[in-house]
Formats: sequence, structure tokens, C-alpha cells
Amino acid sequence: MAEPKPEEISHPPMDQLQGLEYCIDSNPSWGEAIALGFQHYILALGTAVMIPSFLVPLMGGTDDDKVRVVQTLLFVEGINTLLQTLFGTRLPTVIGGSYAFMVPIISIIHDTTLLSIEDNHMRFLYTMRAVQGALIVASSIQIILGYSQMWAICTRFFSPLGMIPVIALVGFGLFDKGFPVVGRCVEIGIPMLILFIAFSQYLKNFHTKQLPILERFALIISITVIWAYAHLLTASGAYKHRPELTQLNCRTDKANLISSAPWIKIPYPLQWGAPTFDVGHAFGMMAAVLVSLIESTGSYKAAARLASATPPPAHILSRGIGWQGIGILLDGLFGTLTGSTVSVENVGLLGSTRVGSRRVIQISAGFMIFFSILGKFGALFASIPFTIFAAVYCVLFGIVASVGLSFMQFTNMNSMRNLFIIGVAMFLGLSVPEYYREYTAKALHGPAHTRAVWFNDFLNTIFFSSPTVALIVAVLLDNTLDYKDSARDRGMPWWANFRTFKGDGRSEEFYSLPFNLNRFFPPS
Repeated sequence: MAEPKPEEISHPPMDQLQGLEYCIDSNPSWGEAIALGFQHYILALGTAVMIPSFLVPLMGGTDDDKVRVVQTLLFVEGINTLLQTLFGTRLPTVIGGSYAFMVPIISIIHDTTLLSIEDNHMRFLYTMRAVQGALIVASSIQIILGYSQMWAICTRFFSPLGMIPVIALVGFGLFDKGFPVVGRCVEIGIPMLILFIAFSQYLKNFHTKQLPILERFALIISITVIWAYAHLLTASGAYKHRPELTQLNCRTDKANLISSAPWIKIPYPLQWGAPTFDVGHAFGMMAAVLVSLIESTGSYKAAARLASATPPPAHILSRGIGWQGIGILLDGLFGTLTGSTVSVENVGLLGSTRVGSRRVIQISAGFMIFFSILGKFGALFASIPFTIFAAVYCVLFGIVASVGLSFMQFTNMNSMRNLFIIGVAMFLGLSVPEYYREYTAKALHGPAHTRAVWFNDFLNTIFFSSPTVALIVAVLLDNTLDYKDSARDRGMPWWANFRTFKGDGRSEEFYSLPFNLNRFFPPS
């Protein structure tokens, strides 16, 4: 038998991911694009409903308050997504709510001054205003780092090797939002997981009018089927005598969103009253803004790959972070109860559908704005049980994580130095946040527990984030451990072309501003 040739054994590294039907600047037909945009909107509902559903009751809010917060969050998500796709990185990314802000927000909710307010509605309003003030102040971090190009300078220290654990843990770090939630209602979670994998992978070659309809719309088809199945179980009384937690995760009528939602309501700035400002609250929120910045950087790099674009240059990343800071400022002004970050699940959907079109995401932003104003219709879709979304997350978060692992192709994985850095960064990126979670669950406060609440919030927020821990470890090791003699092993020769806007000719095609605005804001 003849010896195999080297090209038959290994695969050459590729700047752009192959196999996508539509890349960042190519567009499906308008009908297909609208359907795909609606699919991204449905997926974004999971986080948009979950965060207010958890936080609003803690603040003393009612179902009416929860619906208004969900509507406001979706409305601002739509605006932020449009701004990011038009003027930010221009990558096909949905800008949604972030779990990174939960620690400082819960700390604000438990502020003794606010807890002492006896009237629940007034406590909700005063807590919301305190969160708004903290978000408005903290947003300045991303605005300054982005528009001053300081983040661009920082990203020059991020080699392909250093980015592997960061991007991978943007997906893997959300493992607690996947199967642990599916397990709360296995009778709808498991069928949803199986159906979504079957449609998107095993039946992807099923075509209707030359369109791979099951692959392209696997999410919306499987959600429709399982949602109807869940409604049938609810109507038949299958959960009548089950525990309250099971009913909350399985029933389709427990969200109380449709009955509480107004027919038409337009969110507006300062709708909850004038924000209040506290130095301690703002410092704690700044940590969440930094975490959001790091997680979004990893998500932008993953989105670029799944949109078949070249890696975003440092200037473009910094521009995107600046606009994301504007988004967090809008979150504070409107009162969304959380800050903004790139929606990881929507990045994963780009890979699942093999459609990385920017236009599709802009259409989804239109749906977010439209259905947040038409409250009853938006509430109907928002009443989908969260277990259904968790089943989809098991696949989509995994796709994003695998994109991070794909950056290994640009590095030397036969180097013991590289194996050490990736292994340690990924392990600590999973292990440290898990320690913080377990400690908090038992002690009801984080490991950082001093008299300075802002200091506690800052440390606990940073170390709750897997990508943030991975970035700290990977970048520190990568830039201090034998770094002078290992540029090629780290992937720096390949990376050099994409560090500046003019380093690669394709950057102009993917990242130039619309309306010929590059004349006034020339990229560096």
C-alpha cells in the first residue's frame, strides 16, 4: 500500500470557514431572510424572558412589571442590534441581555436601604432606578475603551493561542444553562433536543424547491412541534398534581405574560423615573461591563468565523465595543434591568443554519422592536417554556465552543508550551467559576465577602465568568512564558495580517461602514 501524502493526512489552515450557504455580505431571498430573522428573534426570547423573570420578583415587582421589563429589554435589544450591525463591528450578531450583570444587580436588590421600603411597588421602582444609575455610569468603561482605541491596543496581545480557551469557554462556560435546565422537565426537553439535532443534521439534505428547509428552519419547526406537545400535556392535566417547580418549567401557562401584557406599549427613556446614582453600585457594575467586554470579544471572533469573514481587526473590535457601551447606556436610560452583550446562542445559530448574512440579523432586530411594541403578540411567543430553549442551547453553545477549538489549526499543537497554556486556561476557566457558584449556593454570598460591598461585587463578578478567567490565565501565560521564541507556535505570523484594517484586503469588504462613512471615520 502506498504511503499517504501529507495533504491526505492533515488539512491546511483556512482564514475563512467554508461550507456556508450565505456569508456576511451575501443575502438569501427576502422571504427566506424574513423567516430566518424571525427564527433569530424567537431564539433571543429565551434570555430576554429568563433574566426579568428571575430578577423582577426579587425586587417586589408584579407580573405587569415583568412584562414591561421584557418588552423594554427586547425593544432596546433591537436598537442595539441595528446599531452594532450598521456602525459597530458590522458582524451578524444579536446584542442581547447578559447574565454577567446578575451578581451586581442582585447585590443592589439586597441593599439594606432598598429592602427597608415596605411598599413592594415602590421598592421595585427605587431598585430599578438604582440599577439604571449603575448601568449609566458603568457604560462609560466600554465607551472610553472602545472609542479611544485602548481596547484595540489590548487585543494586540491576544494571539490565536490565547483566544482558543476564551472563545471555547464563551460556549462551554454556559453549560449550566443547558442540560441542567433540560433536566427540570425531561418530557419536553429531551424530545426538543433530539428533534432539533435530527432536523438540523440528519435530515439536512431534505429539500423543498431547492431549499434545505429542515436544516434552515430546524429551530422554528422543532419549537413549534414541542411547544404544541407541551401545550397538549398542560391542557390534559398532566402536571396538575406535580411540584410547583416542575409546573413552572413544563407548563405553557405559568409565565403569566399574555394576560399581563398590554396590546400596544412603546418603551421610552426614564419610564421608571429618574435614575439614582451610588458609587458602590457603579463600581460593582463596572466589573460586569468588563466581563461583558471580554465575552463579547470572544463572541465577535466566533461570529466572524461562522459568517465566513476574516477575523475582525483590532480597530473594528474596538469600534464594536464602543457601540456596545452606547448600548449599555441605552439599557440604563430605558431600564432593561441588565446590560448588553453578544447573544451566544444566536452566534451558534449562524453555524446551525449555515447562514451568516448580516441582513438576516437586521431583520431579526426589526422583529424585536415590532413585537416589543405589540405586547400581546410578543408575550405569546415569550410564553414558550424555558426548557425548550435550554435544549437548543445544548447544541448552539457547543457550536460556538467548537469554533474556539478550531483556532488550534493556526497554532503548533505539538508544542508542550501550547498544550500547557490551553489546558491550564480551559481547566481554570471552568473550575474557578464552578467554585464560586458552589460557594455562593451554600453560603448565600460569594467567596469575596468583606465590608466593602463594591469590592465583593467586583471580584465575584469577574471570577463568575469562565471566558474572563480563561483570558486572564491564557493571555498572562502566553505573553510571559517563552514568548520571544514561540511566535510561530502561537500563530502570530498568520495573525499579523488581521491586526490592522489594511493588513488584509478582505477587511474592507466585510467591515467598512455603510453610506460611505469611511471617508469621515477612516479605519486604522
